[in-house]
Amino acid sequence: MEGLLATIYAAFARYLAWGLALCLALASSPPSEAATALANAKSTFIESLLARMTVEEKAGQLLMRFAEAEPPPQIVLDAVAAGNVGSVFAHPAATPAQLRTLQQHAVKHSRLGIPLFFAGDVVHGRRTIFPIGLGLASSWDLDAISVSARVAAREATGDGLDMTFAPMVDISRDPRWGRISEGFGEDTYLVSRIAATVVRGFQGELGARDSLMACVKHFAAYGAVEGGRDYNSTDVSPLRLYQDYLPPYLAAINAGAGAIMTALTSLNGVPATANGWLLRSVLRQQWQFSGLVISDHSAIEELIVHGVAQDGAQAAQRALVAGTDVSMNDRYYLQTLPGLIEQGQIEVELLDDAVRRVLAVKYDMGLFESPFRRLSGSHGAAFSNAGLALYRAEARHVARRTLVLLKNERATLPLKRQGTIALIGPLADNSRDILGSWPANGQPSQAVSLYQGLRTALGDHAQLLYALGANIHDNPPAFDLLADNQVVLDPRPPSALLAEALAIARQADVVIAALGEPRGMSHEGASKTTLDLPQQQRELLRALKMTGKPLVLVLMNGRPLSIVEESQWADAVLETWFSGSEGGNAIADVLLGDYNPSGKLPISFPRTVGQLPVHYNTLNTGRPFIKERPSKYKSRYFDLDPTPLYPFGYGLSYTTFSLSSLRLSTHQLPPGQSLQASITVKNQGSRSGETVVQLYLRDRVASVSRPIKELKGFRKVLLAPGESRRITFTVDQTALGFYNQDLQWITEPGEFDVMIGLDSQHLEHARFELLEASR
Repeated sequence: MEGLLATIYAAFARYLAWGLALCLALASSPPSEAATALANAKSTFIESLLARMTVEEKAGQLLMRFAEAEPPPQIVLDAVAAGNVGSVFAHPAATPAQLRTLQQHAVKHSRLGIPLFFAGDVVHGRRTIFPIGLGLASSWDLDAISVSARVAAREATGDGLDMTFAPMVDISRDPRWGRISEGFGEDTYLVSRIAATVVRGFQGELGARDSLMACVKHFAAYGAVEGGRDYNSTDVSPLRLYQDYLPPYLAAINAGAGAIMTALTSLNGVPATANGWLLRSVLRQQWQFSGLVISDHSAIEELIVHGVAQDGAQAAQRALVAGTDVSMNDRYYLQTLPGLIEQGQIEVELLDDAVRRVLAVKYDMGLFESPFRRLSGSHGAAFSNAGLALYRAEARHVARRTLVLLKNERATLPLKRQGTIALIGPLADNSRDILGSWPANGQPSQAVSLYQGLRTALGDHAQLLYALGANIHDNPPAFDLLADNQVVLDPRPPSALLAEALAIARQADVVIAALGEPRGMSHEGASKTTLDLPQQQRELLRALKMTGKPLVLVLMNGRPLSIVEESQWADAVLETWFSGSEGGNAIADVLLGDYNPSGKLPISFPRTVGQLPVHYNTLNTGRPFIKERPSKYKSRYFDLDPTPLYPFGYGLSYTTFSLSSLRLSTHQLPPGQSLQASITVKNQGSRSGETVVQLYLRDRVASVSRPIKELKGFRKVLLAPGESRRITFTVDQTALGFYNQDLQWITEPGEFDVMIGLDSQHLEHARFELLEASR
């Protein structure tokens, strides 16, 4: 015992002396020298520690172990004390006290006292749950998105986490994919802007107590899985990869993300976790990323099933050589790397490089200085979600900005606070599903359902009636296969539920139908072959329409749905996604006109699943379909309007906006210069409102075919009734560039279309010419 205490005191004295020396050096150095001193101190510390580690301890640093929601068993504590664990993937219900026990064993009982770092899935909130990714993206409001990330970071670090497996920046254009709910939509530019915003929001001042390191996922192109089927293969051309799928990851890295997670899928035939071209050539060499690469859950072991490794040793070898540093909940690094190095099959320098990056991340998190810095706050002693206050004002503010008004015939919305309102549907009084997928520590008991929100907002001014109307899904056996399948079904026959709903509807002046998906249907492993509403819900909405009462459809869902008929039946349609802890209050604010909706779609709504993929920024073809001039031999479906039901960037308001003609500062742009594109937006209605002015560009003739339009800027603007404002975008050379066939970023002279509008379909046009360098 005395020897152990002596070791601890010696380590403490060493860290104290190092910190004092560094402080003295920084105090007497100019800024540039101070930065160099910091980098040198970090490098010296890591190299000194690395030199004292055994091969087994190094391999242990590469293992991320899963922590269940119960006190750590002795076998896990022994593994930590032996130096066989470097980090912990913490279950949402793992308490700070449990994490503290693990950290104590790492720093007080292991030979070198190297602290653990703790990571978890904090995707759109920790305890205060904000809207899902598609919802956040619908705000087109980077400030609001930043607020959601900063709040999540404060709560997660207060619960002991050092890292989050977020943001998820996978571009996806196939709503059949369940994980589309986590991401930010179909557009490279919008997702890239949001990715950088979320990283900065999570991390804040790196190393501070409330700094939550971002681990960007899933590298790369996980959202392009074939058929929208989770874990399926991804096969895209290198040009499409560079042009569309890689930029959001790069944007997150340039914003300072400390880690990146590999995809579980293969990319062009090679699993991402063993893809040396992706992890070393692109990530390390081209992008100069120096942070940590973490495998997804069990991804190294799955290399055997992928068919690129014959056993655990070969799987570990392929992953480490390719550039995967940390093995998440996987046994083979720890079991096989020491032997592979001893046999000369892996150079020890490869292992050392990976361990350096693990130690560097822990250094940047401030864990060597203070291992318990995120485990010693107000939540460390006792852990009870019910007793912790939520950031309700922030959650309500952000949620309101994410709601998208898709239809509003005859000014059905906003509703008046009078008469009788019927609220019907399986998502009407549902405080569980409103939290959405990956709700972390969000508690249904703390979430506000739509019924609760409306009842509070209406008070005594109107009568609110409620009926379930239908069960949330029709296929219990299929639902049992989902990862998140905690749904309570009403045992009554559908006919009884429907009869009750119709009796309620006939008493009302207006009917609100809250329909959509249970959150488990928009989750990992929840791919679908249809985008229709469940049949019971469709029948309910059709029957409500037949009552002749004004009908408002409130959608709650994690993916675009095929709602051609439903949108015809309803007089108004409000897309709310899964809007989080304060969702019910936020939706009530919009339905009753206390907040004017301003959300815009970050993803296109298809008319049918057979139309997929449908997105606005397609390449032109030699025979493009022109809706105004239809003809036989064109790229289209003969049995369907090929346009989306609701296009990217679309969203209505309770007021109306108009746009002037588009003006350019010049129509001939010299190379290296920029121009200004200006337009006047006017609020022509009788109430204040916000809209998103969107800038699109098109390179008309290039060495490779370019999209018919690409988002290159946006501005959210608030206008009073009758107010006008001139909006100006700067178009520079960066906005005009693209990757050529050799994957080189270039800008070519020629004609460009400039388009500005309030969605991706209804646009004002102008044109300019980018001049050649010699002109």
